Amino acid sequence: MTTTNTTTKIGFQHVGSFLRPEALKQARADFENGKINHEELREVENNEIEKLINQQKDAGLDYATDGEFRRSYWHLDFFWGFEGIKHTHIGEGYDFSNGRSRDDTAVLTDKISFNADTHPFIQDFKFTKSITDKIGGILPKQTIPAPAQLYRELTRGKNLDALNRIYPDKQEFYNDVEKAYHDAILAFYHEGTRVIQLDDCSWGRLLDKKFLASDEGKKLVAENVQDIYLELNNGAIADLPDDLTINTHICRGNFHSSFLFSGGYDNVADNLFGQENVDTYFLEYDSKRAGSFAPLAKVSGDKKVVLGLITSKDGKLEDRQDIIDRIHEASQYLPLDRLWLSTQCGFASTEEGNIITPEQQWEKLALVKSIIDEVLG
Repeated sequence: MTTTNTTTKIGFQHVGSFLRPEALKQARADFENGKINHEELREVENNEIEKLINQQKDAGLDYATDGEFRRSYWHLDFFWGFEGIKHTHIGEGYDFSNGRSRDDTAVLTDKISFNADTHPFIQDFKFTKSITDKIGGILPKQTIPAPAQLYRELTRGKNLDALNRIYPDKQEFYNDVEKAYHDAILAFYHEGTRVIQLDDCSWGRLLDKKFLASDEGKKLVAENVQDIYLELNNGAIADLPDDLTINTHICRGNFHSSFLFSGGYDNVADNLFGQENVDTYFLEYDSKRAGSFAPLAKVSGDKKVVLGLITSKDGKLEDRQDIIDRIHEASQYLPLDRLWLSTQCGFASTEEGNIITPEQQWEKLALVKSIIDEVLG
């Protein structure tokens, strides 16, 4: 893939996830309790996803996602679909700012690979595209966790033991991850997506001074983990079709309106902004935890930045002029024609969802749209 001028390609996009509707929550509970079968659950999911795509079109979005309605997690469900990876429990969740997440994880059982016939996300995308085709006037977008995020999960705690056993040669592991992702991305492309977003919290923890001062943080710095992230992410997206846009969303954690990490982009800017070969960065800038806009000066080539200035963590609507002023402040470091606007993250990175109402999530997106039209359109 060669990085291209994507100003006209960004369009009005939501980061990805939406609050799960009550009908879907009930269906998932009924499925877990054995009251309905998988086909009946699938029917509810299909109905709710079609409603959501219509809502996204009505909101003026240029690209629609399935809201991640079929997932429990923004990342783990995708990992579980790879050959050589299984769903298990690690015994403890992540400690977010306002509580602990569930303890699900992904662990290696064999060499990793991608199979389009067995990975559920391919069929899921086919349905999404069938609805956007039927409705017209809106295009499908696929969100998946970044390769670096898979590395993070497979090296987490005791998961590392399985990785070391199956891949004593770490370069072979990196090669297999890159190939599995490359194959997956091409499978989505062949089904019709032209925008894929790599969601990535792995860089987020490298922004946090408290984490970097921990034993784990010091170990990652000593291992030059930023180089590993670059190798995995860039390897996965090398040599892709020129009309495929690859975005990445850099996240500091988003669980039930809480976060994991704080800190500006300064110490990762040279690598992340200068050397990762994506077209567009979706960056969280909704609070002081995100630091200044100065690192945007490191964004190389003609790559774009979507400023996540509108928070998805609470329902209070931002002051319109404050957001406009911040966009112009950011334009001191990156030209206005390479900037865009979105919420800082999705509204429900896990099925629990953020503490916000459905009405408020659409009000947030309406504000994003109106500012894009006025300042950036």
